[in-house]
Amino acid sequence: MAVSLNETEVKYEASADAELPQLDGLPGVAAAQSVAEHLVAVYYDTADLRLLRAGITLRRRSGGHDAGWHLKLPAGAHTREEIRLPMAGGRVPRELANLVRARTRSAQLVPVATVSTRRQAISLLDSAGQLLAEVADDRVTASRPQDPAPADTWREVEVELAGGNRDLLVAADEVLRGSGVTQSARSAKLERVLSSQLPPAPDVHRPTATGPAREAIASYLAEQAEELAELDPQVRRLRPDSVHKMRIATRRLRSTLRTFDAVIQPAGTEHVAAELQWLGGVLGRARDAEVLAAHLHEHLAQDSQLSETARQDKAGRAAGSELSGPVAARIDAYFATSAAAAHAALQRAMNSRRYLALLDDLDALIADPPPGPESDAVAGPALAAAVRHAYRAARRRMRRAFAMPPGADRDGALHRARKAAKRARYAAEATAGVAGPEARRFAKRMQQVQSVLGDHQDTVIARELERRLGVEAHLAGENAFSYGLLYERDVCDAREIQDRAAAIWHKASRPRYRRWLWADGDG
Repeated sequence: MAVSLNETEVKYEASADAELPQLDGLPGVAAAQSVAEHLVAVYYDTADLRLLRAGITLRRRSGGHDAGWHLKLPAGAHTREEIRLPMAGGRVPRELANLVRARTRSAQLVPVATVSTRRQAISLLDSAGQLLAEVADDRVTASRPQDPAPADTWREVEVELAGGNRDLLVAADEVLRGSGVTQSARSAKLERVLSSQLPPAPDVHRPTATGPAREAIASYLAEQAEELAELDPQVRRLRPDSVHKMRIATRRLRSTLRTFDAVIQPAGTEHVAAELQWLGGVLGRARDAEVLAAHLHEHLAQDSQLSETARQDKAGRAAGSELSGPVAARIDAYFATSAAAAHAALQRAMNSRRYLALLDDLDALIADPPPGPESDAVAGPALAAAVRHAYRAARRRMRRAFAMPPGADRDGALHRARKAAKRARYAAEATAGVAGPEARRFAKRMQQVQSVLGDHQDTVIARELERRLGVEAHLAGENAFSYGLLYERDVCDAREIQDRAAAIWHKASRPRYRRWLWADGDG
């Protein structure tokens, strides 16, 4: 069974004869205990070091208290998530191999370095004997397979937080720097061992409003593709909100290819767009189950709260829940089955060749996007024109929806208006790198429209499920009245949300939020 830890650490470089300062005087530290360890780690990566380039390390380590397989994934500044599995032969466990699949694709994981470390581990303890941080003073010897060069040797110091806070990390940093050690620019020993094999860092060229439109769009697509890869292991491990975030990244990619079809030729992107739609659909089924379950459970919580208020009401009003029968149990049973099926389908999709092929095709498209007629146009006005077109489409759909009488036709029209507002939002976000704060403000307003219309669509979908659950309850001999109450609540909520959506759209359409779209003079 895998163990997951978040480690916050800072690494330092030290000379072989440097003397470390006493650390038991740091804030909150009552004692420092030292123990010697000998660790041997074999690091695995692809032949072209795809994991290392993504800030990921995978090793099989013997010696010490945590011997076994260790996978470290980036999780923010000075922080990585470490996933551990027990020692199990020399082959990379499938569970860990799958977590890096978005990086390795079809390439094999092979040993790329062996690192032997003689460590003096210093535990910093508080007055109760609880571990606050561990300081590792490492003398390292490293070699590479089939490399005749002498082994590399060096010394490094690492401070890793345990129960302590970042104030302790800052205090330790000040004391260590005062003793002559310097903070390392590398986050892992492997970076030092294999630095000569890493390609030079690419020049970071930020697109500008006066540069070609293709640079701005390719840069945004690359950002979203990287987001997709970073979220992959989180989705596989069902981390909170990860499916939602990955679905957004997928939608942003697809929407950008559609909206900016004058910049990137659609004929060359159709396959990738279709595959992104497939992935978004699989993610959507898992995400929709989460959203709908939360929606119905919120109704149940409201009923419970109202019931408690009624029981405490001394004025003699009716007490007890309006809902009768095993409503919560039936709802939980439905979502237990549907959510499990949706997540199983998602795992199958992400372990498929089709998914890996999509990632490869997406990389190839970003590296060499097929030029459209506006590919070399000045980015500022060319991209604003595409956002303007997306906004006008959303405006038409909103007007059309609210011109309809309430009912199923309006519900469908509002759903289509939501999609249009979402497309306008994503278009503005793709443009923000060159258009700046005005595009971000506009995107935020379109997001508000999308969000409120999403709430409305939730009531539509919930009513369909409530009707079905009511029928099933009736056929099982249960009281179906409760599902009618839930249905009616969603009907009432939908009316209120439609009024709120109209007000939010009116505000989002104010000239000050969209004036930048007509900066080129096209009113």
